[in-house]
Amino acid sequence: MQRGFKVILEWDREANAYHVSVPALPGCFTYGHTREVALERAQEAIQGHIKGLKLIGEPVPEGDVDIDEVMVNIT
Repeated sequence: MQRGFKVILEWDREANAYHVSVPALPGCFTYGHTREVALERAQEAIQGHIKGLKLIGEPVPEGDVDIDEVMVNIT
């Protein structure tokens, strides 16, 4: 069975890498120097996180996050 997880990619100029977090899985983080590598590592991190949850008898969270955008005036 497959399931999608939303990930957040944040570019870190100092590290020259994307930091990736998975909001539905607290504590699930990774990085990659390209977007493609970051997303591949995110897939691996999610699979490992879920495997760890199952090993300790914890359920895989059912829900995911809803991401939207809010506009604000910055003048």
